[in-house]
Amino acid sequence: MNNKKNFVVFSLFLIIFTTACGNSANTEFTGPSEEELANLNESGFPIVKEQISLDFFAGQAPATNPDWNDVLIFNEYEEMTNIDINWKMVPRETLSEQRNLAFGSGNLPDAFHSAGIGTADLMKYGEQGMLIPLNDLIDQYAPNFKAILEENPDIEKSVTMPDGNIYSFPLIGEPDFLSYRMGPKPFINKEWLDELGMDMPETTEEYYQYLKAVKEGGPSNGAVEEVPFGGPSIGTLYQYLLGSFGLQNKGSSGGLIDIDPDSGDYRFYPISEQYKELLAYMNKLFSEGLIEKNIFTIDHHQYIANYAAGRYGSIVWYSPTQIMGEEIGSQYVGMPALEGPYGDKTWTTLYDPVLITGAFAITSENEHPASTMRWIDYFYSDEGLEFFFMGIKGKTYEEDEEGNLVYMDHILNSKEGLSFEEELKKYLTFPGGGFPSMTTQRFFQAAESSPESIAAAETLEPYLIEEPWVGMPHTKEESDQLRGFGTDIEKYVSEMREKFISGAEPMSNWDTYVNEIQNMGLEDYMEIKTTAIERQFAE
Repeated sequence: MNNKKNFVVFSLFLIIFTTACGNSANTEFTGPSEEELANLNESGFPIVKEQISLDFFAGQAPATNPDWNDVLIFNEYEEMTNIDINWKMVPRETLSEQRNLAFGSGNLPDAFHSAGIGTADLMKYGEQGMLIPLNDLIDQYAPNFKAILEENPDIEKSVTMPDGNIYSFPLIGEPDFLSYRMGPKPFINKEWLDELGMDMPETTEEYYQYLKAVKEGGPSNGAVEEVPFGGPSIGTLYQYLLGSFGLQNKGSSGGLIDIDPDSGDYRFYPISEQYKELLAYMNKLFSEGLIEKNIFTIDHHQYIANYAAGRYGSIVWYSPTQIMGEEIGSQYVGMPALEGPYGDKTWTTLYDPVLITGAFAITSENEHPASTMRWIDYFYSDEGLEFFFMGIKGKTYEEDEEGNLVYMDHILNSKEGLSFEEELKKYLTFPGGGFPSMTTQRFFQAAESSPESIAAAETLEPYLIEEPWVGMPHTKEESDQLRGFGTDIEKYVSEMREKFISGAEPMSNWDTYVNEIQNMGLEDYMEIKTTAIERQFAE
């Protein structure tokens, strides 16, 4: 009886497994059907003559509207396009799991929106035929995105997989929007600097002297308990100082690899002498109480509370006035890159224009790929950017006397006492990020667009690294290899960085650390990574 029951269960499993495999079989995309093209308008609105419905899987960030089936922007867009989107909202904390289930079961939506598909999965499911190649569709039905690719070859490189196909639309940062692409920037409390009778720090030694003076000199005159440097983690300060020690000299997209300035060869810089000196410098700051003592474990809300109270003499973060308010935030000004012990003085963080490659992808289940391409392409046009980030003129925004677009008072000053973000998400869906579109200084009105953030970026711009590397997509085989020992190496580097800085691991154990990394497979790691780098420069 049990054997018979087991046989039935096995048979059912086999049927389900076979069906799932059949759904994910590698089938070649042959282009839009004649039926779809007959219903498609080549330009303008509506996109289709007779209404169609599409099922979208959408990643839901905590800051965004919880249900895009009934939100102003997409209700309006349905009227404009004649395309009804059925949104399946997936909370970000379960996004990866739910996305994998969709691919694994073969029960695919028509498209993934704001779903953060990584390059390894784009390659994997593209090769299997579950995600369709978009090259020809972009050429014919996405004039706005096509123009961006033609004007920005680096963006085209970043979204093109090693097999030559484009499987997704990305989240792009406008290439000239440096305040956004630089990420968190360094700020210093100018009032405390003046109170201490000190000039703006220009070197790592002068920065150390300033932090020490904040600790010992009480520049707030008892108004707050001073903390020389504070951050949400040690990572922002570490990132700021990399360029002062000649590290990450090809930019943040190179990961842990840059160019050895002496030999001109590729270098795994976390085992270099310069890196060792950087960690020793940071350990000095921490051991002398110049860095917030619980920076390795601080709760983000506690950090923001300390930040808003004006307790920090120096920070590497976003817009002070937007977080602290005008009264306290105006005390802070941007800092330059710091010159290190050997004359290095660069700012190395410059995010790729492509921030998320797999922000939007069309699946093999979609019977209206050309219509879907026209639907998404609008959000890469000037008109579409204004619509996506600002909403509808007269309902969510208006134009001031100087021609600037500004949100209306009912959003800026909620009648329900809601925060700006909470009020905004009633109408728009971009809060929380991850979306397929392009952030621009004109339309993306967030911390990076504030006057002090723009000014801080201008202060750092002269020290930007030259010719930074762009993102380097790996082949499926490379990604599979790196998921093993490559992930272990990167995790070990990160863990040991914190231990060396905090003093949990003495610098006398440096050689042991280097030997451990080499024994973990560093030679193979470098070969895989440099192959991807070389592939980017092949054209």
